[in-house]
Amino acid sequence: MSAQKFTLVSFWKLRPFILWLGIFYSCWLMLILLGGYGETLKTHWPIALSMAFGSYFAGSTPMGGGTVGFPVLVLLFEYPGAMGRTFGLAIQSIGMVSASIFIFSAGYPVQWRLLRPALLGTLIGTPLGATFIAPVLPDIWVKLLFAIVWASFGVMHLVKLKELVNSHELDVSYGNLDRVIGFSVGMSGGIVASLTGVGIDMMLYATLVLLYRADLKMAIPTSVIIMAFTSLVGIASNVLLSRINPAVYGISPAVFPNWLAAAPVVAIGAPFGALIVNLISRTPTILVVSLLCIGQFAWTLMQEKVSGGLLICAFAGVGIMNLAFMVLHRFGHSSTLAKRNVPTNPIAYAPVSNTEIALHTPSE
Repeated sequence: MSAQKFTLVSFWKLRPFILWLGIFYSCWLMLILLGGYGETLKTHWPIALSMAFGSYFAGSTPMGGGTVGFPVLVLLFEYPGAMGRTFGLAIQSIGMVSASIFIFSAGYPVQWRLLRPALLGTLIGTPLGATFIAPVLPDIWVKLLFAIVWASFGVMHLVKLKELVNSHELDVSYGNLDRVIGFSVGMSGGIVASLTGVGIDMMLYATLVLLYRADLKMAIPTSVIIMAFTSLVGIASNVLLSRINPAVYGISPAVFPNWLAAAPVVAIGAPFGALIVNLISRTPTILVVSLLCIGQFAWTLMQEKVSGGLLICAFAGVGIMNLAFMVLHRFGHSSTLAKRNVPTNPIAYAPVSNTEIALHTPSE
């Protein structure tokens, strides 16, 4: 949606979003006053400041707010990876949901053909990952998985930035395979999100822009919505599992105070990002985010002193993911040519003379 179109969005049209903000801030303020958490806010202001930037990127790019929250808590404040994952899901349950309500209220385009089956896939994959994989995955692997996923995202964008920014919706469809593709992305992405707190948004986004050649104006809002839904499913799964077996699925006590301090920031920060990205060029924002993603990969390797076989696995992981991106891009390119009925043989572009046309015109 262009800036000119957005100025026509009336206050009345945004009333669901405004109502949501009113309800959220009223509940949050009551919680602070009745629970006496004023001092908690003062001592946890660094995470609130960090999430001011994280929530903006969450609404304006295909990355959740946990993409900033995870490395800040895990690498800077040295919390366990499980705590960063749970915090990411919890804080995105506010920020990404808020951005999604804004997206629906403002009428931004969404690619429902892939989103619907992806929602079903993550509804299954996220609880499965939280139940069977997250408890047994070593902390270092959680950190490396996060670093690999987002470093791959950064590399992919640096390589394809110009093409992605200038792409336009071509409505490529693979027929009945659309449901299979959407469900597969949702299922696998839900498992990744159950381990790191993020990832499914990037996976769906990459599928849309590389395989389906979707415009960023559609791909980014779609990725925001899938991350919002996955965050709700993920945090609900974690809370439920912690009640069933606290010894195995216990949630760190540090999650709540950090969430309490950052929640009011992300509730408005993520929708602000969703608005701004439709008013300015996406190139600077995506470029900054891509460099940050690669930077956090290097930071993780140095902070955790990764070496030997684990270091090789980390770089191999980035390589394998970008190879997968390349395959998606190749299939998307072929499908685009087929949709346009453009022959791939350069000879087909040779000009045809009037004489040749006359010779090949059927006689009456």
